[in-house]
Amino acid sequence: MSIRDERIDEGRPFDWGRVSAEYAAYRDIYPQEFYQRIADRGLCVSGQTILDVGTGTGVLPRNMHVYGGRWIGTDISEEQISQARRLSEGTDIEYVVASAEELDFAAESFDVITACQCFWYFRHERVAPAFHAMLRPGGKLLVLYMAWLPYEDEIAGASESLVLKYSPQWSGAGETLHPIDIPSCYREGFDLTHHEEYRLSIPFTRGSWHGRMRACRGIGASLSAEELQSWDREHRKLLLETAPERFDVRHYAAMAELTKRG
Repeated sequence: MSIRDERIDEGRPFDWGRVSAEYAAYRDIYPQEFYQRIADRGLCVSGQTILDVGTGTGVLPRNMHVYGGRWIGTDISEEQISQARRLSEGTDIEYVVASAEELDFAAESFDVITACQCFWYFRHERVAPAFHAMLRPGGKLLVLYMAWLPYEDEIAGASESLVLKYSPQWSGAGETLHPIDIPSCYREGFDLTHHEEYRLSIPFTRGSWHGRMRACRGIGASLSAEELQSWDREHRKLLLETAPERFDVRHYAAMAELTKRG
């Protein structure tokens, strides 16, 4: 499904379905610390029902299922949900194809709603009251994010520059460690009860980093076949010339925990 959003990449269309296979193979990269910090907050654990909005290939439910929570994942992309179901075989995780704005679960259905790596895509004025309604009293909205640090990591910086060469309008560049921005419309029904930001080093090989970059919105989800082939050659050459076979890439992760009020 092609998406065009004037707030993102200057309105250039993108389609996660085009890179679902790469997303499944190369974007399940959060370290155990990322998940443990969530569980240490008493979130997404046994006895809770969790809705993961914008689940993609189900990375968060699949990796946190071991903590005992009951998960439902939703995503606008049929291809992403297909990959999520394939990768979740043998579990009781449920998946639904739906955008965040179309969700119609019953009131007070969930203890936690998570949004990992997708929060900025939402039409917040519409989803904030819907999330509030779907959460049980005292329920939590948990926003999660992880990104490479291009100004602190040479390989990340060089790869990001190549993304911008092919997609100069890509709005995902230039990340630095900072708290997640929560739009003001959430203040009507939620209190920001916790946030944290921390640095991580994520291991890659040349091949897995190339795959991770190919699954970027500014590359595989939006370039033409000809552009993608050219980027592919250039990025592989860049890595052969500048990166060892195995290396770590500096990232940061962030979470924002909002508690339902009223």
